[in-house]
Amino acid sequence: MLVERDIDAFLAGDWSMVDGDFDHAGFFGLHAHRSELPDSWRMDFPDVATYREVWLSQSRATAATSYAEPLREALFRATNLRDIDVNGSVAVAHKKFDGKVLRADGGVDTLNWQTLYFCGKRDGRWKITGFVGYMPYPMGRAGPR
Repeated sequence: MLVERDIDAFLAGDWSMVDGDFDHAGFFGLHAHRSELPDSWRMDFPDVATYREVWLSQSRATAATSYAEPLREALFRATNLRDIDVNGSVAVAHKKFDGKVLRADGGVDTLNWQTLYFCGKRDGRWKITGFVGYMPYPMGRAGPR
């Protein structure tokens, strides 16, 4: 849900593919704005609807960009979801983006952020209950990457 379905839905610009992955009743998302300082993180996504609008806007911007390589493969190459901590019916998944995607205009899109997804088991299925997203990756380094 957090990698394959998310990437496929994002590239298709089809929120309906991931809408069921969210716990709409209790969801919230903090936007770190690529800052390592938690005091600067903001409640930019107080509900799924707000996050959906930003996600769709980002999807449209990506679709309007021409890439010099297959985008799906490049996104998979840059995505790492190795660490998932599960404790009973709750979990936190550590998703990292670390890579480059070549644009057709000769430029490069650099992916270097991370998100902590909070999940809960609802009616036997894992749902996203919230996240802290757009944190720098890696953290703890001085200056831009």
